[in-house]
Amino acid sequence: MANTIRGLHHLTTITSSSPKIFDFMSGILGLHLIKKTVNQDDVHTYHLYFTDDMGSAGTDITFFDFPGIQKAQYGTDEITRTTFRIPNDAAFDYWKTRFDANGVEYDGDYIEEFGSKLLQFRDFDGQRYALISDENDNGRVEGEPWRNSTVEPEFAIRGLGPALLTIDNKYNLHTVLTQVMGLQEIAREGDDTLYQAEGDAGHGGQVITRFRNDIPRGVQGFGGPHHLAFSVDDQEALLFWINKLRKLGFQDSGFVDRFYFKSEYFHPTPGILFEIATNGPGFLQDETYDEAGIHLELPPFLENFRAQIESNLEPFNTGEDTKGSGF
Repeated sequence: MANTIRGLHHLTTITSSSPKIFDFMSGILGLHLIKKTVNQDDVHTYHLYFTDDMGSAGTDITFFDFPGIQKAQYGTDEITRTTFRIPNDAAFDYWKTRFDANGVEYDGDYIEEFGSKLLQFRDFDGQRYALISDENDNGRVEGEPWRNSTVEPEFAIRGLGPALLTIDNKYNLHTVLTQVMGLQEIAREGDDTLYQAEGDAGHGGQVITRFRNDIPRGVQGFGGPHHLAFSVDDQEALLFWINKLRKLGFQDSGFVDRFYFKSEYFHPTPGILFEIATNGPGFLQDETYDEAGIHLELPPFLENFRAQIESNLEPFNTGEDTKGSGF
């Protein structure tokens, strides 16, 4: 159906340092900084988009760097872990060697969830990630490796994998995911439940919920996720979801034009924020591929405020900057 949720679109999280997360995501993980811009709701804050080569939906992890925010306190009712897809089990050896060479903290042993192997690792903030092998996954491949990455293409990250959500109620989020959003429950392992978008989404359209009612609710901050976005084809599909969620009584943002895509936000349960976002128009409508991520780009409605916005940001270089400003 034209209005179907296709899978994951992006995951947005919070960092203590934009320069350091640029080095980590691009330099170590080999992701493309496709857009260097600001949080449109808080222009004192960078918003960095790291993707595959061309910025495909489903490959995108983004970062805010809210000034003065506290460190995240992990708990329940939160998005717990971001997962990246790698081609196969053999790629783990490459990544462990790369992590060792770059001082990245990771678990020594693999874990297995729902028939797939994962390697859990962390960044300088203690943010929690995992690599998941697509060895046993028959879903679609989201993206192409960034052509300028130092990661060997045969081992490169292919996109986002299953997002892990920790919850303290077994039924509320299950109802939203299945009866409202149309995801299917496909497996259970103990207190973990695996859901998947319709069609051939595979790892790129999966969510795992983990039931924990024995820990405090998580507190958002740097080193923890902010929200999880799901993809739809176009604006018509997005408007369908806005209308549906409002009829069901969800508190939502309504239509939001992010220039690079259109979206809406809503809380499926307390403490967790979802977004539904369109697959286009895309990140390269206001700059060329060769300049993507190098300069601070602003959507048209913010361009007249550029001088004021730049005065409140700490400049840092993300490539050859012919203007010499660091932005």
